[in-house]
Amino acid sequence: MPNSTFDTAAVPRHGGRILADQLAILGIEKVFCVPGESYLGLLDGLYDHADQIDVITCRHEGGAANMADAYGKLTGKPAICAVTRGPGATNASNGVHTAFQDSTPMIVLIGQVATTMMDREAFQEIDYRRMFGEMAKWVAQIDDISRIPEYISRAWHVATSGRPGPVVLALPEDTLSAVATVIDARPANVGFGAPAPQDMAQLAEMLTTARKPMLVVGGPGWSATAADLTRQVAEKFDLPVATTFRCQDYFDNGHPNYAGVIGIAALPSLLQNVREEADLLITIGSRFGEMTTQGYELIDSPVPQMPFVHVHPGPEQLGHVYAPDLSIVSSAENFLRAMLGMAALDVDRSDWTPKFHERYQAYRIPTEVPGDLNMGHVIRHVSDTLPSDTVFTNGAGNYAVWLHRFHAHRAYRTQLAPTSGSMGYSVPAAVAAKIENPDRTVVSVAGDGCFLMTAQEMATAKKYGAGVIYLVVNNGMYGTIRMHQERHHPGRVISTDLVNPEFVTYANSFGIPGEVVTRTEDFPTALQRAQASDAGYLIELRVDPEALTPAQSLSDVRAQGVAAQKG
Repeated sequence: MPNSTFDTAAVPRHGGRILADQLAILGIEKVFCVPGESYLGLLDGLYDHADQIDVITCRHEGGAANMADAYGKLTGKPAICAVTRGPGATNASNGVHTAFQDSTPMIVLIGQVATTMMDREAFQEIDYRRMFGEMAKWVAQIDDISRIPEYISRAWHVATSGRPGPVVLALPEDTLSAVATVIDARPANVGFGAPAPQDMAQLAEMLTTARKPMLVVGGPGWSATAADLTRQVAEKFDLPVATTFRCQDYFDNGHPNYAGVIGIAALPSLLQNVREEADLLITIGSRFGEMTTQGYELIDSPVPQMPFVHVHPGPEQLGHVYAPDLSIVSSAENFLRAMLGMAALDVDRSDWTPKFHERYQAYRIPTEVPGDLNMGHVIRHVSDTLPSDTVFTNGAGNYAVWLHRFHAHRAYRTQLAPTSGSMGYSVPAAVAAKIENPDRTVVSVAGDGCFLMTAQEMATAKKYGAGVIYLVVNNGMYGTIRMHQERHHPGRVISTDLVNPEFVTYANSFGIPGEVVTRTEDFPTALQRAQASDAGYLIELRVDPEALTPAQSLSDVRAQGVAAQKG
């Protein structure tokens, strides 16, 4: 074992041990992996750091990458996703893409063929620079054992600085097996931007003249401290606060200044207020992508229809789509602290700010839908009865609309979901969250299609004692695609019907109990049994396929499609 100061005396080490030592120096706490022969040297090196670095063995590389993404979201620090070459890397690419679009810090280590075999299409050989070039902040290959500390240090800094994201490093087998004497890296020291005084002076002028301003928060580099600073800023300047797509937990949804989410299942009146009334939009952290901007139609591009202040840690994001009146390169915390340093304003916004939260609360009242089980009431019960720090995870699908609309997040990092819209995220993310926070309740919400993409990670949950509550919303189809089919090609259904296993029996095979719920009134007692189970618990929620969304039935969507075709 290296000593606590990581003495860099002239001690020969093989490449895998050198690499593992750098991970320990940088403070890596988790490695999510599927072991592979191409990086045996790294696994051997990690053996000597078992008391400091947890190596979590997953059942699929896609699960490992999504667990690493969830960990990065929870902690703000990169986890390692370690996978083997070829198929292992291609399987992991799903989570890498999610981390890139979500701006999540992650370091992906991929075993590679030996340098002497490259460019011969050796067994499972891929050029990872080309493969991951569009979905990572930096992709490199360590061909020289003496440069391992340099590459790993740079990987951490790139993954965590500016707009965070995934870094991919390929590790040739001979680099990991060779022996060398090298000097170790030092712990990372990442810098963060902060607003200039003249920026804050200009912002103060803009706030003074604005009568209907709005604060929008989301994106990378957030923290519980930033969430609390946002509350203070909102109260000091009487600002309504909206959150961006799948960042609802950045601001207490029960706070009187909370306006709702801009994204899927958004309150229509909120979107109208932003589009037609807001006279100052201050956006912190979000890059204002397609989902948040309703397909880039909520805000005029390239020149927004209202004065626009854009704050982002990555300068390349400012002006990327929308041209701001004021661009500020800053971390969320540094900007919010600077705002709190501004003088309070004598501005009456009593006819503006309060109405947003009133409408948001009304929007959370469950609607009536077809069938015996109403997901609106299910989610409201979950939201009203589980602890406020419960972590909810979800992937992609219409089922997520119910969670986004009817659950109120009361604490930071109680939501883990991919802004990339990737299916299969919920289960591995929930497992990672429960491993990292064993004392918190963790609920995985997934549709029947979404769940089966990564359900094998329940084996990982069982192995590490992660007692997750799984809510599987079963309507027997890929609901979102069916919705689009009926809207654009009504009655011509193909490829969206599903044949499912007995989900409870499937969970039982992993030693996880569960039950089927078919009526709304039976859910509360089922949830109580789930909370009492230390082994985790699966509740299959059988819903009527007609209950497509809280606002539209399947038949409504089909009729809409027919009418559009006739028109």
